[in-house]
Amino acid sequence: MARATQKRKASGGGIGSLLTFDRMIAGQVVLLIYWAGLAVIALIGFTVIGAGVGLALREDGLSGWLLGTGVAVAGLFIVVALTLLWRAICEFYIAVFRISDDLRALRRNDDALFAARNEPRSAPPVSPQGSPMSAPMQQPSLQPATPPNQPPLTY
Repeated sequence: MARATQKRKASGGGIGSLLTFDRMIAGQVVLLIYWAGLAVIALIGFTVIGAGVGLALREDGLSGWLLGTGVAVAGLFIVVALTLLWRAICEFYIAVFRISDDLRALRRNDDALFAARNEPRSAPPVSPQGSPMSAPMQQPSLQPATPPNQPPLTY
């Protein structure tokens, strides 16, 4: 895993990071697509209201106004539903990209721990007589210390 990260870091920044997908731009693109989608939904809303008013003016009597009002109200409910659905879809994609960023950070952390564990350790100190000194110092453990009476984690 460490080798793959080293290859990604070697690509550098700028255009190279865009060509090798080291830097993701999808979050900003999703935001632009979201606003463009809201503009389309607003156009649909104006079209439905215009259709309702046109229907009310074209038909004579009370039936035209009732039919036009019904079309306009139903159209507005559809526009609200489309807006909420569009927001949920865009939030889903942003959540996926944030998960990707979090996994990338975890991978960097894991690579750093892997590199720290595999660093060559220095040889034990040698006494003036040429033999290793007695009672070498213990290496600290990389495992976190847990209290002996701690209950197991439950989710």
